[in-house]
Amino acid sequence: MIARALTIAGSDSGGGAGVQADLKTFTVFRVFGMSAITALTAQNTCGITGIYDVPPIFVRQQIDAVVADIGVDAVKTGMLSNADIVVAVAGALRDHHAQNVVVDPVMVAGTGATLLGADAREALLRELLPLATVLTPNIHEAENLTGAPVTCVADMRRAARALQARGPRVCLIKGGHLGGAEAIDVFYDGHELHELATPRLTSPHTHGTGCQLSAAITACLARGMSVLDSVRRSKRFISAAIAHGLALGHGTGPANPLAWLDQRED
Repeated sequence: MIARALTIAGSDSGGGAGVQADLKTFTVFRVFGMSAITALTAQNTCGITGIYDVPPIFVRQQIDAVVADIGVDAVKTGMLSNADIVVAVAGALRDHHAQNVVVDPVMVAGTGATLLGADAREALLRELLPLATVLTPNIHEAENLTGAPVTCVADMRRAARALQARGPRVCLIKGGHLGGAEAIDVFYDGHELHELATPRLTSPHTHGTGCQLSAAITACLARGMSVLDSVRRSKRFISAAIAHGLALGHGTGPANPLAWLDQRED
């Protein structure tokens, strides 16, 4: 049977991030994708012009409908814009005994728009982190969640340890926003710490990279891979997506998940 993955996230009308990017990523990994939409955004490559939050009760209904009928092998959460939505999603994941949960703590869009309300931060730490198999903050999100600066790899190590102690099985701090010839991510599972380095790619078309990376990890987990192997394969995927970014629109074009199809990996 085909592996099944559910994304619980916001909709990007421009198609480069959010639910749309997640479903494209699931497909190129040969995983059947499903969605529970938490917010609608009016968005393109130049920015976000409007956000409409979906009522939490309806977010829960979407999750319940998918799990009850089709079933879910892995779940990722993305944009959860207020505390009530965070609580509703966490409650659904607990009630359904969700496995392979990837939490992408989406707080600020690449265009600078705030996507996570201040009231939701504590709810995310309290309700959702203990349910996570993998937490995938970038350095700015790690700073927000820990309250400490993250400006170098040593800071990333400290942040990974601090956040993993809050409940996730694994914390993956993404270092793409740091300088240097390599992009270094820090992976910590409570016992072992790995620094996963890839050559830094220069591209103006990087919209949706965080969503696509966490979705790829989710897809790999749905297919039964270990967490570390899922992260390593997903980093290869996102490198290809950035290297072949799409020059669409007049702003920051999207990374290209379809590039993975040329990598000839199952």
